Amino acid sequence: MTSAAHDPVPPPVERASAFRGALAALSLSMLLSSLGTSVANVGLPTLAQAFDASFQQVQWVVLAYLLAITTLIVSVGRLGDISGRRRLLLAGIALFTAASIACGIAPTLGILIAARAAQGLGAAAMMALTMAFVADIFPKTRTGAAMGLLGTMSAIGTALGPSLGGLLIAGAGWRAIFLINVPLGLLALLLAFRYLPADLRRERPDQRPGFDVSGTLLLALVLGAYALAMTIGRGSPGPANAALLLLAAVGAGLFVLVEAKAASPLIRLSMLRNPALSTGLITSALVSAVMMSTLVVGPFYLSRALGLDAAFVGLLMSIGPIVSTFSGVPAGRLVDRLGAGTAVIIGLMGMLAGSLALALLPGTFGIGGYVAAIAVLTPGYQLFQAANNTAIMADAGAQQRGVVSGLLNLSRNLGLITGASLMGAVFAMASGTGDVATAPPQAVAPGMSFTFAIAVGMIAVALAVAAIHQAVPAVRKLLTRSSREP
Repeated sequence: MTSAAHDPVPPPVERASAFRGALAALSLSMLLSSLGTSVANVGLPTLAQAFDASFQQVQWVVLAYLLAITTLIVSVGRLGDISGRRRLLLAGIALFTAASIACGIAPTLGILIAARAAQGLGAAAMMALTMAFVADIFPKTRTGAAMGLLGTMSAIGTALGPSLGGLLIAGAGWRAIFLINVPLGLLALLLAFRYLPADLRRERPDQRPGFDVSGTLLLALVLGAYALAMTIGRGSPGPANAALLLLAAVGAGLFVLVEAKAASPLIRLSMLRNPALSTGLITSALVSAVMMSTLVVGPFYLSRALGLDAAFVGLLMSIGPIVSTFSGVPAGRLVDRLGAGTAVIIGLMGMLAGSLALALLPGTFGIGGYVAAIAVLTPGYQLFQAANNTAIMADAGAQQRGVVSGLLNLSRNLGLITGASLMGAVFAMASGTGDVATAPPQAVAPGMSFTFAIAVGMIAVALAVAAIHQAVPAVRKLLTRSSREP
């Protein structure tokens, strides 16, 4: 990954109205892609009844969307670097909107799942290219604020999904949870077409890099196999999970060999030797796994250990996304003021304190302890996300921002998938039961404490990695200065 200082970039958005229009287009794209996940989860019981299907069958309505994003987001980002980010983002929004229509009118479960996969492909383009566009069109002094706003929109989409989905299903039926995307998608398409700057034209089209089809297929195989290994079995891994992990490992080895020999690789392996990128990807995956733990463990603790009903559990679980909504933009502004490196460390320290609080406070103070811990953890996460995204994208060359953004989103998705599986398994083991849904209340609370003790260790590792990354250049500079002195 090279510095962006000497790379050709599209002309910056100069007028205030154009700034707002471009940011609105990118924000709405991020909102829709996150809403696409959360709004469907609440509809699974209704879909099972509508199509007379089992839970294992209807869960593919969610899995198809997530798998499409996970397996294709890096490839879509790379394609944007090659063919032009604006035209590909417009195509992604159009595909997402058209697929939403197909989901809303689907006559069978199979067609609905296929349409959700297409919707996921459109969402992959929207997620990968929005962050790349921030580095393209906004000055460095406003990059953190823009990244913070994108984080806020993602949080709003996550928080809004369950409540909006429930209202739409109750009032207009399950098809409405997909058709609601259509007017929003059309608005995003209009804003993007109107305000995003045109792609740069290459002087010699014949010099355009080729697209690595072999690498794309192998990476999709690796990521698809890993994601399935982490999700099927519902916490009870078996031979199928082991076979999928083996397939993912073999595919990863083949991918490295293919990329090393490719003339125009999907991912230049030398990029991963860049300390800023590798550190950002590792810390992003660790942090995302911890945040997923709150979504996996929280509902069981609140319902089983505290005996709360479903409505109260839902209300308390919405606190995290609500805090994210209000802390995202201030976090971004703080990144611009303090610098991305410093903000990363502060954000991780906040997450460390929040994870420790989740391990200790709920067992003593109940609901109050849980709410206080989430109120500390979530702003730390928002600050880390805004700072980490800003640091990585600022260091990316203009011709690599799409694939770098794709890698960053991929690390987050893999962290979420891994966190849901492994931290869920840790929680079940610590609770001393194979099924936490039926675990006695006295076993759930210790299970939660142990799980978040592990989370404290994970955040500590992320903090150490980030601190070492920032300390190494300073130490090298000091040693170089010392060696020059007589």
